[in-house]
Amino acid sequence: MKRAVRFFNTTGPCNPDDHYMLPPEERLVGAQLGRYISDNLYWVLHAPRQTGKTTFLQNWMREINAGTEALACYVSVERCQSFPDAKRAIPAVCSAIRDSAIATDIPVPDLPEGIPEVMMGEMLASWAAMVAPKKLVVLFDEVDVLQDEALITFLRLLREGFATRGVGKFPTSIALVGMRDLRDYITAAKGGVAPNPGSPFNVKADSAVLGNFTRPDIARLFAQRTRETGQEITDEALDYAWAQSCGQPWIVNSLFMRATMRLLPPDSAETVTLRHLEETRAQMIEARETHLDALGKRLSDPRVKRVIQTILTGDLGDFGREDDDVQYVLDLGLVRWTPETNFTIANPIYAEILTRNLNSRYHDNATPPPASSWRREDGSLDMDGLLREFQKFWRRHSEIWEGTAEYTEAFPHLLLMAFLQRVTNGGGRIDRECASGRGRMDLLVEYGGERNIVEIKLLRDRDSRKDVLAEGLLQVREYRDRFGKGVPCYLVIFDRRSRSKRLPWSRRIQWKKHGDVTVLGC
Repeated sequence: MKRAVRFFNTTGPCNPDDHYMLPPEERLVGAQLGRYISDNLYWVLHAPRQTGKTTFLQNWMREINAGTEALACYVSVERCQSFPDAKRAIPAVCSAIRDSAIATDIPVPDLPEGIPEVMMGEMLASWAAMVAPKKLVVLFDEVDVLQDEALITFLRLLREGFATRGVGKFPTSIALVGMRDLRDYITAAKGGVAPNPGSPFNVKADSAVLGNFTRPDIARLFAQRTRETGQEITDEALDYAWAQSCGQPWIVNSLFMRATMRLLPPDSAETVTLRHLEETRAQMIEARETHLDALGKRLSDPRVKRVIQTILTGDLGDFGREDDDVQYVLDLGLVRWTPETNFTIANPIYAEILTRNLNSRYHDNATPPPASSWRREDGSLDMDGLLREFQKFWRRHSEIWEGTAEYTEAFPHLLLMAFLQRVTNGGGRIDRECASGRGRMDLLVEYGGERNIVEIKLLRDRDSRKDVLAEGLLQVREYRDRFGKGVPCYLVIFDRRSRSKRLPWSRRIQWKKHGDVTVLGC
C-alpha cells in the first residue's frame, strides 16, 4: 500500500512509491545503457557504498522487464563473502541466481550438479535458453565480496560464455557492480599483481561510475517534499547540506530524514533551517550510524593509512591519482581530489567521523582540564587558558601515548583535537580543513557563538624553525581572512625532529605573541 507521505530513505534501496528520490541513472558517468543491451555488451559499474548502485540496478531491471526485447535479473552475490575457494563460492553464486530469479518472478533452471568450476556457466546457458526469444541480462551486485580463487573462477566463466553469448545461448549483457573497478578485483585476487591482456575478464565495454548529487540535485530532492507536504527549506540550509556532504547521497538523505522525521514531527510544515541541519549533523555523528561507523573501521588498512595520514598532516604526498592505494581510497569514497584542494577527505562529515575514530582513545582517556582554567565567569571560552592547559597535557602525556600511536605522523594533530573535543563537545564544535600539500591543518573552534582559529604545523629535521614560523604566520592569517580580522589566531608548532635535535621540555614549551597571532611551541 502506498504511503500517504513519502520520506527520505537511508536504509536499503530506494523506490519511488515510498521514498523521495532522483533517478540514479542521471548520475551515471561513462555508461551507455541502451547500447549494452542492443550491442550485447558486458560492463562494470563501480561507486562507493551508499551512493545508489542497488537502487539504480533494481530500477533499471524493472525498466528492462517492462519492454519486450530483454529479460533482466538483479543478483547480489554478497552471500559468497566468506568463500575464497571456488568449490564453495560458485555453488553459492548459482544459489543466489536462482533465489533472485524466483524473487523477480522470472523463469530459472534448477541448480546444476557437477564440478563447481563449470556449473555456473552451464546454469547461465540453460537460463538463456529458457527466456528465449528474449535476451537475458544479468546484473551482478556486490561483486567486490568475491576474492582469490573464487573471483578468478567467476570471471573466467563469464569470459568463456562471452564468446558464445546470444539469445538462447548465454546472457547477452552482464553488469558487474561493486565499490571498485574490475582491474582492482583482479589485482587483489592475484596477490597484488597487476592484470594483463590475458586476464580472466578482458571483455568489458566500459567502466562506469555513479557520481554524487550536485547542489541543484539536493534542492530538487527536497523540492519533492515541498510539493507533497508544503514544508520548505531555506537556501542557507541547502547550502549547508551541500557543504557538509559534498553531494554524498546517504549523507544528504540522512540530514533531511533526521530534520523532517525526528527533529521536527513528520507532519510538520515548519520550514527546515540551517539550525535544524546543524543539529541533525551533530546527531548523525554522535549516533555512530552503521555507514559512518563502517568507514572508520577502514582506517587500519595500510593502504588507507598511507593516504589519510598524508592528508591529516598536510604533507606533500608521494602518490598520484593512478597510485593503487589512492585508487582504493577514492573507490571507497573516503577521499576526493580536485585541482584546488589536492587530496582531501571526501566531505566534512567523513572528516569528523574519521578523526573521531582515530583519536577516540585519547579523547576517552584524557581527563578534561578544570573548567576554571578555560571558562570565564560569563561562560565564554578562554582559549588562552585552554591551550596553556594543552601544553601541560602534551608535556605530561605525549611521549607515553606516542609509542603506541598507529598514525604516528599525525599523532600531534589527533591528540590536540581530542583534547579540544573534550571541552567543546558540550557547547561548541570544531571544523577541520586538511589536504595533502598544504603543509598544515586548520581548525576553527566555535564555542558559545565565538570563534577561534588554531593552525597546526610540524617542525621536522629538514625544516628551519624560522621558516616554519614565517610560513605558519602567513598561512594562519590567510585562513583568518575568510572569517574576519577580529577572530583570534593561534599557531601551534610541534617539534617533531629526531630526539637528539629536539629542544628540552623547558625550552620546547613556548608562548609568544607575533602581532595578532599567538604562537605555541610544543
